[in-house]
Amino acid sequence: MKSKITLAFDNCKKEKRPALITYTVAGDNTKRNSLKILSKISKHADILELGFPHNTPIADGGQIQGSSYRALEKGIKLKDVFYIVKNFKKTNPNKPLILMGYYNLIYQNGENNFLKNCKSSGVDGLIIVDLPYPENINFASKCKKNSIIFVQLLSPTTSNKRMKKIIKDSHEMIYYISMLSTTGGKLKVSPKKILQKYNMIKRINPKKNLVIGFGITDKTISAFKTANGLVVGSLLCKTITDSLKMRQNPVTKLDKLVYNLKKKIL
Repeated sequence: MKSKITLAFDNCKKEKRPALITYTVAGDNTKRNSLKILSKISKHADILELGFPHNTPIADGGQIQGSSYRALEKGIKLKDVFYIVKNFKKTNPNKPLILMGYYNLIYQNGENNFLKNCKSSGVDGLIIVDLPYPENINFASKCKKNSIIFVQLLSPTTSNKRMKKIIKDSHEMIYYISMLSTTGGKLKVSPKKILQKYNMIKRINPKKNLVIGFGITDKTISAFKTANGLVVGSLLCKTITDSLKMRQNPVTKLDKLVYNLKKKIL
């Protein structure tokens, strides 16, 4: 049986467009608003990424750090992340949701316990930024046994030999980090060059769904329409920050933003 993530990609391919993948931080700016945001943007996004708030991020730029800070300030813990997922899935059982974060929270929780909570709350996939290949082989295998897709990461500096091993071992979705930067950085490389590298990776195994993240905004998204999927995160976090500063409703603002992002890739 195909996973919800694969079904989402299949549907987008039928519509001849990339999957729109959104990223927000769980609990930003409150647990209630986080759930409302997911419910609203899920009408336009194909796959949702939800970050667990973290106080020592490795790859997160300023906008995502700001989102994490607000969530941590409100006391959001791992159990609250699973609460948000579980309640979202009650009304959106078929919408794929990927948790994204760092390994030490999983380690503290215990891998088996963490995966049990993922499964019971309805998590479809995991991106663990600081658990690279081949160190992630055992954990990725545990994910597979629990019907959770472990998303491998590739970057511009990944060697061809290593890339082939990662792709061979990966599940149905692979995440290509478009440039050497933290999230939210401006594109340092032209979309044309990023897509050249993307197409080279894609040829290694055309059956795997390869998405592009980092540097994808409302201004750049339409240039990457040929990809299987596009991840937008920092722009969403910035929109929450800006709306809170202006005392506007972040839920309404994000709904409008994601609707407009979707229009740019149709």
